[in-house]
Amino acid sequence: MLVPYKDDNPTDTYPFVTIGIIVLNVLVFGWQVFSPEGLRAAVFSYGAVPSALMNFQSNQPIPPIATVLTSMFMHGGILHLGGNMLFLWIFGNNIEDKLGHVKFLLFYIVGGTIAAYSHAISAPASNVPMIGASGAVAAVLGAYIMLFPRAVVYNILFVGLIFRVRLPALIVIGFWAIIQFVNGIIEQGMMAGGGVAWFAHVGGFLFGMAVTELYLIRTKGYRRKKALWS
Repeated sequence: MLVPYKDDNPTDTYPFVTIGIIVLNVLVFGWQVFSPEGLRAAVFSYGAVPSALMNFQSNQPIPPIATVLTSMFMHGGILHLGGNMLFLWIFGNNIEDKLGHVKFLLFYIVGGTIAAYSHAISAPASNVPMIGASGAVAAVLGAYIMLFPRAVVYNILFVGLIFRVRLPALIVIGFWAIIQFVNGIIEQGMMAGGGVAWFAHVGGFLFGMAVTELYLIRTKGYRRKKALWS
């Protein structure tokens, strides 16, 4: 198992939004744990239910479209929360630095929304709530692999023994993306839910890549135009 813990990719701005998102996720998880109704009840009340998103009907206390937002700040356990926030902390600051604070926040929320509907489309009859920041974080990873494929990422490798290895982001994130896609295809073929919204990860990742490609085309076009006029 390969677990990244930091990258060698300095930024020019302070990641206010990235830190704010992490803090909000931690606070919401605390509310889930200490809620009088309990964690399970909170998940069923505010998680994104695929069938509700597709049919626009739900018994939840808020409209289905609103659960897309609430669900991306909820988690099923401390490892779920910790893993997502670790990836966001490592890779999110560079995307925020590149896009700017406001655009990054918008990118994160839209990426999480696309991810939720990607899962809903892959399992339209499911009544199991989806929670977690994974889809939005996947969008961040998609942007990172496009913008900084050669950035050095430090990882812990578990193969019986523990090693520290340095790898380019292209390999680390690319390996992660392949796992998400393969597992999603396998689960879809088995017609069974394994507790992980694989296609939410895939949808978020592809969204991040596509938006970043458009950003790069626009930026390069702007620079070429500017060079011609200078």
